[in-house]
Amino acid sequence: MSSWKKAAKTNQKVHRERAQPSARQHLGLLEKKKDYKLRARDRNQKEATLKLLRKRALNKNPDEFYHHMINSKIQEGEHHELEKGDEFTKDQIKLMQTQDYKYVAMKRTVEANKIRRLQGQLHMTDVVNETPNKHIFFVEDEQEATEFNLAERLDTHPDLVGRRSNRPRLKDLSKLKLAVGPEDIARINQERDLSYRELMRRIDREKELTVVQKTLEIKRALKQKRALKPKLVAKGTPHQAPQFKFKFERKR
Repeated sequence: MSSWKKAAKTNQKVHRERAQPSARQHLGLLEKKKDYKLRARDRNQKEATLKLLRKRALNKNPDEFYHHMINSKIQEGEHHELEKGDEFTKDQIKLMQTQDYKYVAMKRTVEANKIRRLQGQLHMTDVVNETPNKHIFFVEDEQEATEFNLAERLDTHPDLVGRRSNRPRLKDLSKLKLAVGPEDIARINQERDLSYRELMRRIDREKELTVVQKTLEIKRALKQKRALKPKLVAKGTPHQAPQFKFKFERKR
């Protein structure tokens, strides 16, 4: 019986949806039911939102305070979040305002090369000597331990025992012919101290330039058009550039 019904439908008239009349062709396509459903659903959602906002406005307590009142402002009828400034030093702010990214990167490279050159000249021997030595010497009995002489065991001068580097033996010291007086030694120590101070200043300068360079890189990345706005994780400080969390965007 069902097959007979299907066969009878083959000869029936096909009912097509009405098209736009020729006199109204300039108005575009005729709206179909599916278009009306989308338009009606969008209108109903907007009316529901307005109704909810009116209800919240009526129930709002005028004496209530929340921090978003002072952390946002209205410009041309639109809400905008107030951007809190980063904390940088005056020199860093001046560099970011007056110089560009390439200049900062060049200056940081110059400072890094000078630091590497100074470290190669100084060798950080004072820092090495301040580190406690854990070398262990073994003796046969307690008497040998009480009579143990570290300078004789290391075959060096007693004033050089505390050194971990540049500790020559007595036979090497006897071959040296030095014509250096107390004044020369004081001058050498003064020059060494000045070199260490210069090294510390350049290390601090290189760190500041690194923060400025990273900040400029982040600002350049923020200027690019993105579908998703990055989220601020940490504000900028004199020792750290601002940190943003960028959402993954698939590149075509």
